[in-house]
Amino acid sequence: MKKLSIFASLFMLLAIFTASTASACTNYLVTRGASADGSNMITYAADSHVLYGELYFRPAADWAEGTMIDVYEWDTGKYLGQIPQVAHTNSVIGNMNEFQVAIGETTWGGVEELGSQEGAIIDYGSLMYLALQRSKTAREAIKVMTELVETYGYYSSGESFSISDANEVWILEMIGKGNGEKGAVWAARMIPDGYVSGHANHARITTFPLEGKTSISSDKIDKIFNPEVTTVYAKDVISFAKEKGLYTKDGKNKNFSFSDSYGPVDFGGARFCEIRVWTFFNRVNKDMAKYFDYVKGNVKLDKNGYATNRMPLWIKPDHKIELSEVKDAMRDHLEGTELDMSKDLGAGPFGNPYRWRPLTWEVDGVTYCNERATATQQTGFSFVAQSRNWLPDAVGGINWFGVDDAASTVYFPMYCGATRVPESFAVGNGKMMDFTNKSAFWVFNQVSNFAYTRYSEIHPEIRNKQLELATKYEKFTKIIDMAAEGMFKADKAGAIEFLTDFSCNQGDNLTNEWRNFYGYLFAKFMDGNIKTKDGNKQNPTMKQPGYSDKWKKAVVKETGDKLKTIGASH
Repeated sequence: MKKLSIFASLFMLLAIFTASTASACTNYLVTRGASADGSNMITYAADSHVLYGELYFRPAADWAEGTMIDVYEWDTGKYLGQIPQVAHTNSVIGNMNEFQVAIGETTWGGVEELGSQEGAIIDYGSLMYLALQRSKTAREAIKVMTELVETYGYYSSGESFSISDANEVWILEMIGKGNGEKGAVWAARMIPDGYVSGHANHARITTFPLEGKTSISSDKIDKIFNPEVTTVYAKDVISFAKEKGLYTKDGKNKNFSFSDSYGPVDFGGARFCEIRVWTFFNRVNKDMAKYFDYVKGNVKLDKNGYATNRMPLWIKPDHKIELSEVKDAMRDHLEGTELDMSKDLGAGPFGNPYRWRPLTWEVDGVTYCNERATATQQTGFSFVAQSRNWLPDAVGGINWFGVDDAASTVYFPMYCGATRVPESFAVGNGKMMDFTNKSAFWVFNQVSNFAYTRYSEIHPEIRNKQLELATKYEKFTKIIDMAAEGMFKADKAGAIEFLTDFSCNQGDNLTNEWRNFYGYLFAKFMDGNIKTKDGNKQNPTMKQPGYSDKWKKAVVKETGDKLKTIGASH
């Protein structure tokens, strides 16, 4: 048997997440019937304080019989074992492959005793990238993922996966069986066309239809390709829960809830996780206020310990959703709610909607929390994967990719058929403790971290720049779509090179433009001033805005007469 050392090295490069990553990601799912242009979309924010944002690339390849893959845990780089390679693997850019299949994830942990499995080889990160390399549809990806963990064991804890292609969007939720048993229990559901869903570090599949015309168990997994099937689940998902005492032994199977059994919701699950799903739902449906009490952490339980007031797995939006809305959903800080992070004293004098960790803190023995909003400072990378079934795959799939904080990033278009990535976003261009201004990750961090110092003044400039570039990219891609689609009929290779050049140019041009933008912001806002050029005059005009009245009053309340000036009052 041959050992694939190159593939092993690639997995080592991907081992850049730490355990902190596994507790802080966000996915939104939009079906084509719910989107304004008829595309399927899923989002993913890979959040970790030590994740270096890069755009991974794996070219398509053919492999000799007997080739083996060394598998390393994505979070830690720990070697887990070997599995056989398949004869051919797809090209994958980021979390989207050449067939418009995209996969994102969020970790929810779940029942602690099921969180480790000795001898298991497949972790959640490996599942995503192996499935992208081996699948041409979302359904095939689910089959690949569930068969991999059944064959080689599941190394991770509870996980939710978003899986999309040009025609369908699915959610797959999985948790291991713990030590002593191999594999995982899981359930997967197709989001009905015209609906949206989401998950953010908490299991969301509750009850689901059992064996029937539209639902199958894993012992009939080959039937997943029947388009009538919209639910698939592990054959022992209920019996295993009963065996472990997670669901009452005499409970009716039809009443079984995956989430409430394997990942019960508590205050943290609602306030830190489900609330991020709610913010997206609330943007697209005006009837979501009724769930706000739940997402604030007021979870109501029935006699079985099941939550009774939680949100549905999917909802129907009250309007068709634009791509721009999906991008902006990733930038949410709970604006417009009583938990708006820019409004309380913790926001400081400049309305900063960020709170440095830890997430909870104590005063006089009482525990308090900061909010965990969708947009967060520790994002390594995020994306909106857009799949469009009316175009050739290489043209139809766009990975709208950005690095760093989603609220300050710009998503540039990376076509899934491209055969390389922009140098400024490529793996190996800088590291977490190796600064280089040639890297998009570092350039975007310079801008966002500068904005954190005086958010109310600096971020509006960032927002205007975002909108300007987003408008440009969406206009460009409409033209590129038409040109590439026409080229495909005569010269497929030429069309792919055309898409590659466009994508790489936009990514590298964006980094250059953002580097210059940082220089502009720094010159304008340094030293607490706001300066603007005044024609050809040597000196700029200058304002010194000081602090808000709210902040001044807070300072007076804290300091009393200490800062009071002596003399006549005005």
